[in-house]
Amino acid sequence: MGERPTSHDVARAAGVSQSTVSFVFTGRAGISDATRDKVLRAASDLGYRPNLAARAMRTRRTGRLAIVVPIASAIPLSLIPGAAAAAEEAGYVVEVVSLPQEPAARAERVAEVRDSGQYEGVLAFTPLPTADSPADAPAILAVGEFDDEMHAAGEFADAQPIVTLMERLATLGHRRFLHVAGDPRFPSARARRDAYRATVERLGLTSLGVVDGDWGGGSGEMAVAALPDDARPLALIAANDVIATGAIRAALRRGWTLPDDMSITGWDDHPQSAFLSPSLTSVTQDRERLGAYSMQRLIAAVRGEEAPSRPADLHAIQWRESTAAPGGPTP
Repeated sequence: MGERPTSHDVARAAGVSQSTVSFVFTGRAGISDATRDKVLRAASDLGYRPNLAARAMRTRRTGRLAIVVPIASAIPLSLIPGAAAAAEEAGYVVEVVSLPQEPAARAERVAEVRDSGQYEGVLAFTPLPTADSPADAPAILAVGEFDDEMHAAGEFADAQPIVTLMERLATLGHRRFLHVAGDPRFPSARARRDAYRATVERLGLTSLGVVDGDWGGGSGEMAVAALPDDARPLALIAANDVIATGAIRAALRRGWTLPDDMSITGWDDHPQSAFLSPSLTSVTQDRERLGAYSMQRLIAAVRGEEAPSRPADLHAIQWRESTAAPGGPTP
């Protein structure tokens, strides 16, 4: 086995001084993005890893960041790889630390992580207990993508795709719409419901109703089964793909043809949605990219740098066979 690469090796490969390599890995301000990228690329090519213990003794920087996650969390796991990749790209090591569910125990655990001296920054996707922090405490960023009850909030509650879906369907000729909502306790469900109602009013569409659901397929199945025979043609906006699947089942049992009699859209773009018959138009969320953006915000706070701009395209609509003009071809 060859000798472990050193910062001298990285400096030589990157064409910079050893102090510049040190500044990059300690997060020193004033290093240009081009120089930082060059150093990190050379370090990656050489397989260089800084000696974190020695660094901490010299600089009081550990090179470690923590992501704190409640036990039995419903947080999408794709957030964490995105955050970890962004940290690694910036030269940090990430550790995932579990938090208890009980509020007092959670506050105690957060204080323990904060005061341990092991981490330069702490990232949370849920609200954290508020408490006074010592002056030398690490940067703590709670991005609020989930609320206290683990319901999606923040970027995940952005309902703009509902507006885009309905505008496209209206352009295709649809005038009658139905919304089967998710559990109203969820901020994301309420946001999608409100976006549906506002779009109906703004575009002068006819709403056949808003049906409160529970995110399950039964909600969509019952909503379509209860429609009158003369409801066709219509466009059904389901709060997620599972609801949409139940709605498709009920429509087919009634002998309706999709998408001629009923266009339907979902949300979440589950892997099976592209293989339904008809394949389901759905909204996909780039959760890995959101995780990376959240970590980049924390790193900026750790380094005293300006926060990065928020990505503008975390949502995308996958248009498929389940949407078409009333009685017309799939767009």
